Amino acid sequence: MRDTASAAIRYPWETPPAPGQATEVAPGVLWLRLPLPMALDHVNAYALDEGDGWCLIDPGIDSRKSRAVWADLLAGPLAGKPVRRVVVTHYHPDHIGLAGWFQAQGAELLTTRTSWLLARMLTLDEQPVPAPETLAFWRAAGMEPALLARRATERPFNFADCVHPLPLGYTRLHEGQVLTMGGRRWQVRLGDGHAPDHATFWSHDDDLVIGGDQLLPSISANLGVYASEPAADPVSDWMASCRRFAALAEDRHLVLPGHKLPFTGLPLRLCQMVENHLGALDRLHAHLASARTAAQCFVPLFKRPIGEPEYGLALVESVAHLNHLLHRGKVCRTHGAEGEWLWQQTEG
Repeated sequence: MRDTASAAIRYPWETPPAPGQATEVAPGVLWLRLPLPMALDHVNAYALDEGDGWCLIDPGIDSRKSRAVWADLLAGPLAGKPVRRVVVTHYHPDHIGLAGWFQAQGAELLTTRTSWLLARMLTLDEQPVPAPETLAFWRAAGMEPALLARRATERPFNFADCVHPLPLGYTRLHEGQVLTMGGRRWQVRLGDGHAPDHATFWSHDDDLVIGGDQLLPSISANLGVYASEPAADPVSDWMASCRRFAALAEDRHLVLPGHKLPFTGLPLRLCQMVENHLGALDRLHAHLASARTAAQCFVPLFKRPIGEPEYGLALVESVAHLNHLLHRGKVCRTHGAEGEWLWQQTEG
């Protein structure tokens, strides 16, 4: 990566738009903000003016509150013009949730094949209680027995709870593709780690970059391992993506992220993203001088206690970092008496 000693991350706007309002961040590009029912209480959306309608980026989750905000936006800042296209950076519910709702009103959906397939599969896979494979995964990660027993009887998170049904038909985005949105030509660059084939968009005509959750300021995207792919190494995928993006990034770029504030200073931010994980891996490796479960690794990874609301995301991120060390030969693992994996430094 390039020298960033004199660089800084700057935020051209100190406050986000209020619900139902918009901030113009470039000619014909509106920054919008939608609510989320969690600690990270918002997601950014962007509306690109296409003359007779709008192209929306990441329309938020499907909830009564989000739809009410969209009603205000469509009648207000979007001036009653129809949404012609919805572009989704990745398949997570806070980004793709309302895409099908706009499709039902006539909009075209553009996203990567991986995002569309995963989102459609997950909306159709509704579970009243956690699947046996998920329970086995939680047990192997060292989830506390009483919590595991309680969660085994509770309805888990389901995509169908906050993602509108996706009708058949979408337009595929792929690496290196150039498409026109809002009168600008954008090149598609894909990242991985937080979500497979996460689309980012780099304008050929000015300094704009639409980053989704791949290019965030001030917070870290969750890198998680789940029962669906328990041997995955998203930490490697994420750091490799950061290094690929570093070859494209310039301080002049104005990044429009999926959360928090638009920012400049992308080269420095990409360095920070890699360094943050390298530091976490070093702390984790030192912690594994004694055998630990994934659930016993929260403090060295996150440097703070983890409460129940964040427990699920912390657990899958802990497994992700342990898998990374395992694939690099830095740790080994053995089964404990209760079926949990015990992770420990390798000798030498």
